[in-house]
Amino acid sequence: MRRRDFVTLLGGAAVAWPLTAHAQQAAMPVIGLLCGRSANDSGWVASAFRGGLAEVGFVEKQNVAIEYRWAEYRWDRLDALVADLVQRQVTVIAALSGSATALAAKAATQSTPIVFAVGSDPVVLGLVSNLSRPEGNITGVTFFAGALGPKRFELLRELVPKAATIALLVNPNTAASVFESSSIQVAAAAVRQQIEVYNAIKAGDIDRVFATIVQRRLGALLVTGDPFSFAQRDQLVALAARHMVPTIYWSREFAEGGGLISYGASQKDAFHQAGVYAGRVLKGEKPADLPIMLPTKFEVVLDLKAAKALGLEIPTSMLLRADEVIE
Repeated sequence: MRRRDFVTLLGGAAVAWPLTAHAQQAAMPVIGLLCGRSANDSGWVASAFRGGLAEVGFVEKQNVAIEYRWAEYRWDRLDALVADLVQRQVTVIAALSGSATALAAKAATQSTPIVFAVGSDPVVLGLVSNLSRPEGNITGVTFFAGALGPKRFELLRELVPKAATIALLVNPNTAASVFESSSIQVAAAAVRQQIEVYNAIKAGDIDRVFATIVQRRLGALLVTGDPFSFAQRDQLVALAARHMVPTIYWSREFAEGGGLISYGASQKDAFHQAGVYAGRVLKGEKPADLPIMLPTKFEVVLDLKAAKALGLEIPTSMLLRADEVIE
């Protein structure tokens, strides 16, 4: 082979190799992960989701790409964030954390497959019309945080039977939190328990709520489920301990962080399962053929240190029912 021919061939190969690599990269499916929370405090959400993807054979940067969009708890940003993902023609949209996130995704597209993970009833929210066979381009997972409010209310009354009035902390901008508040008020009316509802949409609101609870000498607090209260869990747990307010929470992470008691399904399991569903969609399954995944276990997590600091004597029946007792 002449030197000129070799150089020409080499030059052609040098052009062909990048084109081949680009073609392979372009063929890689892309997931748009839309989350209402902040990347700084919710990296575990993405980690649980990626774990679910890996379970069905998809590993980020190997055979799937993920475009992350975090709303940073600014729900007014969701529409623009999901519109950007639709414009980029991602293969699947994973709408995680908060009913507003899932609703924004549904409103943005009727063609791009959507997998959600929410704490509310998806039928009540209007995300789907049927749990066993969702219609259209959307399916997902629910951990039913809001629906468990009456049960959390019962547990709190069992812990603090002499509480004349129980405070509810509610985020009025979150459907799950509002629904939970309504269901608790119905349950309270049935047993003639006094309830006072306090709204909180920012950290300063929580400080003011606790100041009022202390001033009015309210007997206990129930924190309703939503992404905002989860983001402020350290603040909530610290204030409850400082002001000696027996408090029940909706996710185990509160109790693991020093909170008195929590009752609910695992968020991590829900985000993991959303990853599994996203992977199954990438493999060709239709969202309409994937039934809404419901939680199979609800956990009571109890912190005995917090109970002792509050001067509470935990009933033996509750200790026996607890799935985890932190000592």
